[in-house]
Amino acid sequence: PSPCLPAVLGVLLTLSGAAAQKSKPCAPWCPARSTCVNGTACRCEAGFTSTSGEIFTERTDMCEDINECAPPRSLSCGKFADCQNVDGSYYCTCSPGYGLLSGEKVFKDESQNTCQDVDECSSGQHQCHNSTVCVNTPGSHKCRCRQGWKPIAGSLNGRINTICEEIHLPTWTPPHGVHSQSLSGFLDKVQALSRDFKPALANVTIQRLIQSVDDLLKAPGDLERLALSDQHLVATQLLSDLEQSMRTLARNLPTGPFTYRSPSGTELSLMVQEKGTGNVTMGQSHARMLLDWAVASEDGDLGHPVAGILSSPNMQQLLANASLELTPEKQADLEDTYEGPVRGARLRLLSAVSSVFLSNTRTHELGSPVTFAFSHPVSPRAGWGWALLATPRGPRQEVVCAFWKSDNRGTGRWATEGCRKLGSQNGSTTCQCTHLSSFAVLMAHYDVQDPQLTFITKVGLALSLVCLLLCILTFLLVRPIQGSRTTVHLHLCVCLFVGSAVFLAGIENEGGQVGLRCRLVAALLHYCFLAAFCWMSLEGLELYFLVVRVFQGQGLRARWLCLLGYGVPLAIVGISAAVRSQGYGRAAYCWLDPAGGSSGSFPGSRDRPCPWVKCAGCRTQGPRGEAPSPSPSP
Repeated sequence: PSPCLPAVLGVLLTLSGAAAQKSKPCAPWCPARSTCVNGTACRCEAGFTSTSGEIFTERTDMCEDINECAPPRSLSCGKFADCQNVDGSYYCTCSPGYGLLSGEKVFKDESQNTCQDVDECSSGQHQCHNSTVCVNTPGSHKCRCRQGWKPIAGSLNGRINTICEEIHLPTWTPPHGVHSQSLSGFLDKVQALSRDFKPALANVTIQRLIQSVDDLLKAPGDLERLALSDQHLVATQLLSDLEQSMRTLARNLPTGPFTYRSPSGTELSLMVQEKGTGNVTMGQSHARMLLDWAVASEDGDLGHPVAGILSSPNMQQLLANASLELTPEKQADLEDTYEGPVRGARLRLLSAVSSVFLSNTRTHELGSPVTFAFSHPVSPRAGWGWALLATPRGPRQEVVCAFWKSDNRGTGRWATEGCRKLGSQNGSTTCQCTHLSSFAVLMAHYDVQDPQLTFITKVGLALSLVCLLLCILTFLLVRPIQGSRTTVHLHLCVCLFVGSAVFLAGIENEGGQVGLRCRLVAALLHYCFLAAFCWMSLEGLELYFLVVRVFQGQGLRARWLCLLGYGVPLAIVGISAAVRSQGYGRAAYCWLDPAGGSSGSFPGSRDRPCPWVKCAGCRTQGPRGEAPSPSPSP
């Protein structure tokens, strides 16, 4: 062999050793998703990073995925698209309800974005129940009930899983324990409307229903003879059923406003529209309303919100003589103002009764208050039943904003809780309330008890009872003075004694509710004082026999005197109680109620009794007040 061969082999071995040393594999501590840099350091692959930076030498470092879809990078995929991160990279997809024009599912970046709305309704990609109608919306769709249908219990209109059932008008039933032919005839008409109801003719049904209610209130018939509590029970039922029916019928109307005015003056204003925000104003000649449209729809209900106001000037036929429930704060304020206990208030309706309803049934506590402006006469009109405002307004009268509050028994009363008056002028009163119900503007005349006057009355009556008792004992026990005239005096004193005793013991009506006890006390007082007037008349008749017909007889016998003195007032009280029993008893006192119609059966309840009493003895005097001379003897 050549002597140069060993030298060449040595050089080759040296070079191969250096190359082998240079291509040595990465150290075993380099983590996954990384590459070796120079045998002492590692670099993460594209789309990954470490906490130490691009190149790291720490054995504890790891290569983690870079989320290109999250801050601080947040790569944009364009409109109606979402970024989807994957290990070491990302891609874009259209948002739910949108799709690419090409039909592909993914794309690389914003430059390839062609996302547009997918019409699930026309493409058949929806899952709406067959009782609903699919309505396409940008990026989604809704399942709304068909016209004339409503969501079943537990289902909300407009949801993907909405299930609906056919709408039927609410069932109108008479209040428990109330029997009235007029009310039964009205309910028969309503049931006929319910049977013939067609969703496409909801506006016609609304008009006929309002006219039926007007016919009942204009000619209440035997409803007027019901007790006040039963009348209020009927009114509460009518207001509740009418509100439910209007809410149901309104859902079958097209979007937009709807108004109707009946021949009797009842007015309805409705607004049906898509969901909106901001304030909306609606109303008619009786009342106007300003509310935030957001409170009209119920949470989760995707149907068309409804707002309505129904004003009935005839409803006061049933709401007359209702009591007023004062809040403790208002009660204390009135007592501080008038410096005496307030026993209640006599009320008069100034405005029509306006029922406000929304598609949202949870209106006991609204998120924002509702403002009302009620129209009413500046001065009282004749024929409204009370002469409460016939005199100038006094310090104990006040215009109040009230609502009809029902209780657990179904009856109701006026209340002011949650409502306040903002102002009143030129025949318009503005109120603001945090709940919805049936509202009205009232004139309240507060019955303030005067302690000094009460004390004087009781002391005076006590003295009168003592004196009357002495008179009764005198006419009974002193025989020389007994006769026909003393008999009349005796019975007159007995009537006054019993009437005064009953007045002293039971005239005040505690609690404000007119019950059986109060009606009996009022009837007994009515009878006693009527009997007293009758005995006064009989005394005038006795004077006539004594002076004019002195030679023709000694007057009426005792049995005829008793028959007239006690029988006539008994007949009057019996007829009054049979015809109009609610005329006995008031909220504050157990006496005749002028609004109940019984005051006319007692002389002096409205007018002075003196002329009525004096007429009995008008012929016992001559033209100049002298007693006429007796007729000559035959």
